[in-house]
Amino acid sequence: MQFLPELILLGAGLIIFIVSLGKTNAATTRDIAIGLGAATFGATLLSYSQEGKLFFNAYQIDLFSQVFKTLIAGAMLLVLLFGQKLKGISEKVHSEYYLFLFMSVLGLMMLVSSVELLSIFVALELSSFAVYIMVPMRDDEGKFRFQMEAGIKYLLFGVTATGFMLFGMSYMYGLTGSTELVVVAKELTVMWNQPAAVIAMMMVLAGFFYKLAIFPFHFWVPDVYEGASNETTAFIASVPKLAAVALLIRLVSLISGDGQVILNVLLVCSIASMFYGNLSALVQTDVKRMLGFSGIAHAGFVLLGILTFQITGYANAMYYIIGYVVMNLACFLVICTVSKNGENISIDDLSGLHKRSPIMAFTLAVGLFALAGIPPFVGFMGKFMVLAAALKEGYLLVVILAAINTGIAIYYYLSVIRVTYCSDPEERAPVSSSMLINITSVFLLAVIIIMGVQPQLFVDYASNVVQTIM
Repeated sequence: MQFLPELILLGAGLIIFIVSLGKTNAATTRDIAIGLGAATFGATLLSYSQEGKLFFNAYQIDLFSQVFKTLIAGAMLLVLLFGQKLKGISEKVHSEYYLFLFMSVLGLMMLVSSVELLSIFVALELSSFAVYIMVPMRDDEGKFRFQMEAGIKYLLFGVTATGFMLFGMSYMYGLTGSTELVVVAKELTVMWNQPAAVIAMMMVLAGFFYKLAIFPFHFWVPDVYEGASNETTAFIASVPKLAAVALLIRLVSLISGDGQVILNVLLVCSIASMFYGNLSALVQTDVKRMLGFSGIAHAGFVLLGILTFQITGYANAMYYIIGYVVMNLACFLVICTVSKNGENISIDDLSGLHKRSPIMAFTLAVGLFALAGIPPFVGFMGKFMVLAAALKEGYLLVVILAAINTGIAIYYYLSVIRVTYCSDPEERAPVSSSMLINITSVFLLAVIIIMGVQPQLFVDYASNVVQTIM
């Protein structure tokens, strides 16, 4: 029962592999994948209260890991639902695409339960290499080959980040004589301001900075977001970030606020991510590239919450990343629906969307309002609580800079909403959305609003979850 979600995903991968050997049509493959995704989500709910350790204590099942597994499975299921037709992927490789998707999710679930350096590495690579393959699987009908360039960049940057992380792990092992996080934390308690410990921790964090797109491991983001299919980008922009934050909380909690040098470096990374992401997003015309740069900025806010080194800060960061994933999925649902043949959507393509599809226009508006940090949506409360926790710890200058970035972000988010609601559709055709898409849209909108109106319920529960690993 403890390993049930992972076993379901392994079985799902096997089933999809068998399906790929035959000539199953796209609709059947899609239905099988959605069914397996729902089964995975159900398995995470069934194993929600499980606890224990597996594989010689390298794999820990606790409330913290099970909550994130449920979130990962839920986010994957939403991506499967609104990207069900895989318009950006050639029909002949639909089965293989779903196979790699499930294997990536398996790696992410293993990642949040890994409490040993080598198991973390294996899980991270399993989740990453599957996505490296998913990016160039985009069907461009011979128009361009930008997805190949995006895939190569994603792979090269990922391998580089992995190299840094492995080098840091070797330092940690050399300093402590162990690869178990508990032992590493205990042995490094008195070393956090020594050069070797600082280098080791920063290099290990590099692997997770890459997943979360934190400066300076962010360069892959705009090109990969633009080059990958809309469905793949929706997955990359949401699901891996949940696992990255989970592991980041586990690792940073080991420092316990004693490593001042590490703290200063991470604060610089946080502010640099905000400014680089927001300023770059101002000039974008492709919606996915804009959301990519926006994601870099939001990663800076998440990191700021984690750097309080307090349970409240970790809980705020957890609340923030959940809200960010829901807001992002709402925006990508609109992108996947508006795009007729899987092509990229420019801001101009959203002209008059309120007349062509009122529900899609409203979904996009709420998602962007929330990302901008406008009340009463979850984005506002997420930013408010992260900044309040940072201010309580004395980071006044950092909070001021973050507030300035919030103002910058409002401009480019509202510019998209202006095009959506304040322009004529011209010659653009109406946008049709199925009942399933509409239901998914309403669900995402409800979560964005409820999390924004009742944040304390979620933050209090997140605090209880985080306490299980402290």
